Order: sequence, then structure tokens, then C-alpha cells
Amino acid sequence: MDAVNAVIRRQLHSEVPLVNQIAEYIISAGGKRLRPVLVLLMARACGYAGDKHHELAAVIEFIHTATLLHDDVVDESSLRRGRQTANALFGNAASVLVGDFLYSRAFQMMVAVDNARVMQIVADATNVIAEGEVLQLLNMHNPDVSEESYLQVIRSKTAKLFEAAAQLGVLIAGADDAAIEAAGEYGRSLGTAFQLIDDVLDYSGNASDIGKNVGDDLREGKPTLPLIYLMSHGTPAQRELVRSCIENGDEQHFDEILAAITSSGALDYTRREAEKAAQRAAAAIADLPNSQFKDSLLQLSVFAVDRNH
Repeated sequence: MDAVNAVIRRQLHSEVPLVNQIAEYIISAGGKRLRPVLVLLMARACGYAGDKHHELAAVIEFIHTATLLHDDVVDESSLRRGRQTANALFGNAASVLVGDFLYSRAFQMMVAVDNARVMQIVADATNVIAEGEVLQLLNMHNPDVSEESYLQVIRSKTAKLFEAAAQLGVLIAGADDAAIEAAGEYGRSLGTAFQLIDDVLDYSGNASDIGKNVGDDLREGKPTLPLIYLMSHGTPAQRELVRSCIENGDEQHFDEILAAITSSGALDYTRREAEKAAQRAAAAIADLPNSQFKDSLLQLSVFAVDRNH
């Protein structure tokens, strides 16, 4: 990761000071860096001994950071990773444009790697992520979103970049198509588990742990899985309350919603679904040779569910 961070610092440089300032602000905010870690661990787990995986890990982090910049503008978020969002600090226009810079820099870096399959995987991923963002936008303030429709948003918006990161790692190591597909399944499932726990934490975490405002999903009118479950299994009064809150982005009734979600078993259900996804991730890499890198990948699937941030 030190090597990846060195690549990130080098590739962030721009002749435009504001680009440097915002990009540095976002990257230095830290975060878990799970996606670039996936590239590194998958490559090493497949016996890779070169250094191109550092560039690819940075590519994945740039794309992820670009999506965060754009997401926070769309969601009108003010807090991420425990700090003000870039849009809150620098304005929406600057955030969107620097997000564009990070996307385009990522593609410059991919061209330099000179591997058509790498470009295909990342290009497909960025396109699917954009579709997921639009699908989520269509679902906003819609209390009738089905569980399957919501899971499709997760697969597109969150899990797809995890999938691409895992695939790039094994691809650069020269693995065959079966191994690339298995790595993709690991990434998809890990990303799904990760997002479902984020949904749980939005109602059960605290702002200092999760680095954002608790209840943001409700304020934004996002029908996440706990709310979707409550709509199906709650009392008529609870369903009506959820419908009203989603339609109006009403966080004033957060405590009532939280009590209903907790008593209905919605958080437990969401956590169980995350556990199933994490188990699928672990099963997908069963054929990898034993190594400290495989062990770390397995530990990540546990962390995705057991974390509180």
C-alpha cells in the first residue's frame, strides 16, 4: 500500500492548483482502501511478483474517489470519513470537475499498462457504476422499490468496482478465465456484503465510527434493505410511516423508524443477507493456493460483516 500511495501521489499532480488541492484533500482523508487492497492481495495470491498491480490498484482508487466526489454532490452530503465533503468545502462545480479529472487520469494510467483486457474490465465497470447511480436516482423517494431492484443497485453501484478490483489482480498475474471469474464472484459478493452492512450501520452506528451522519439514507429518501424489509413485514402503521419518510426524505421521525426497524428484525435480516454474501465470497476463492494473501482475503470477508465503521 505504501507503493500504491506513492503512485497515487505521483499521478495526482496537475498544473491546476485547485485540482491538486481537492484531490489531495480526498485522498488524504484515508478510508479503508479496500478496493486497491483487493488488487494487491489477489495478484499476490496468484503468485504475481511484478509491480504493475500497484498502478492498477491506484487506478481503482481513483475511480472510486471520482464516484465519491460525484455521489456527494448528488446526495448533497456534508460529511464523509469524519470530515467535510469536498462539495461542502469547495463547492459542487469544483467537486464534479475534479471527479472528471480523476476518471480521465485513471484511463490514462490504464492505457500505459497496455493490456486490452484491463481496459475492458475497467471500462465495463465504470459504465455499470454509472448505470447504478442513475438507477439509484430513479429509486429515490420511491417506497415501492423491491428487494431485487435494490440488490441490483448494490451490484451495479458498489459491488461492480470490488469485482473489477479482484479481477485485475488475478488478470495481471496471468491467471486463466476461470480464475478471473472466480475472483469476480469474490469481489461481487464482498462488495454486496459491505454495502448491506453500511445499510445496517446507517441505522445502528454512530457518526464518529462510520464517518458520516447517521440517518443520511433516510434524509436522502433512499429505500435501503432495512426499510424495504420493514415495508414488507411491519405493521400497517409502520409501513405508512416508512412510506411517508421515504417519499418526503423525512429524518424527523428517525427514532420511530429506528425502533420499528429494530423490533421488526429488519436489521437482523439485512445482517444475515450480508453474512450469506460474505460466505459466497469465501467459497469463491476456495481453489486459490494457501498463502498469507488468501488468508487476508478470507479475513476481509469476515471484516465486511463484523465491522462497526
